Amino acid sequence: MKFKLLIVVLIILQACKNETEITKVTSESITESIYASGIVKSKNQYQAFASVSGIIDSVYVSEGDTIKSGEIILSITSRTQKLNKENALLTSGYTDAAANQGKVKAAMVIMELNRNKLQNDSIMYVRQSALWQQKIGTQVEWEQRQLVWLNSKSAYYAAVVNYNDVKRQVNFISDQSKKLLSISMANEGDYRLKSEIDGLVYSLLKNKGEIVTAQTPIAVIGDSHHFILEMQVDEYDILKIKIGQTVIITMDSYKGKTFEALVSKIDPLMNERSKTFLVEALFNEQMPLLYPNISVEASIIVQTKSNVLLIPRDYLLNDSTVLKIKNEKVKIKTGLKDYQKVEVLSGLAKDDEILKPKNE
Repeated sequence: MKFKLLIVVLIILQACKNETEITKVTSESITESIYASGIVKSKNQYQAFASVSGIIDSVYVSEGDTIKSGEIILSITSRTQKLNKENALLTSGYTDAAANQGKVKAAMVIMELNRNKLQNDSIMYVRQSALWQQKIGTQVEWEQRQLVWLNSKSAYYAAVVNYNDVKRQVNFISDQSKKLLSISMANEGDYRLKSEIDGLVYSLLKNKGEIVTAQTPIAVIGDSHHFILEMQVDEYDILKIKIGQTVIITMDSYKGKTFEALVSKIDPLMNERSKTFLVEALFNEQMPLLYPNISVEASIIVQTKSNVLLIPRDYLLNDSTVLKIKNEKVKIKTGLKDYQKVEVLSGLAKDDEILKPKNE
């Protein structure tokens, strides 16, 4: 009796196992989308770097503080910079044109003396020449007077050149020292790290007393109200992505909710290590609360079709074949696919019944 009961149970189980699932071809809408993972980033988010090396002297903000463009984040001290500034101040004061007018006046006095002497020697030479033409005096006296006049002429021209050189040199050194002081003052500004945008201090990576260099990230600053999505799209799908496409987003931070965004930027350069492209999207609505680096899962909608023939994806054999009643294999042409269904372009009609392939 027990043996017969066991046979009946086995027959029933085998019948259940051999029971084939059947479905009909339906007419519905289908949406093709591309999956992408990514993160949320604050708009205009950037890492702040100092342009100089030194020790952090003072920190003026804290993490979570709002900050205005041009507002100081922290200051850096450097003994070398301090000495350079003091030296530039001393040099500027010492070489100032107003403080060196004595040299210019001395050169001008010498020039005037030589000009007066030249005028006097010129008059004496003219007189001696007139006398010599009248055969008064000697040729030696005339030649000596001529030589004195020529020497005075050379001395005057030399004094003029010297005066101009002194004046030009004083002005040049004065202007140069002022420029060096301006450079030193500008460099001093490099020792104060300022915000480039109106935003929020999301992170401070260094504290007072720590050494920083030009390669050291110091802070993360970004917009506190506007955010973007950064998504990684596989190279096989990137040609389907276009600006303006809708992105459906889910986040662990908002479980059970979906949000929409629009593709705003496609980075044309592929990341060779991950074989992906960076795609950015902007939220369609103001988000209630977000933080940078929150992870997201996104579906980028490539295209949508209405009133098309659809079958479940798991009813498809080898991507192009289905089983009709009596296990008749039929070749079909497929179109769009989503995670559950596939579009039938040809080979089947609405309400045709097909069999689900058995799992071997």
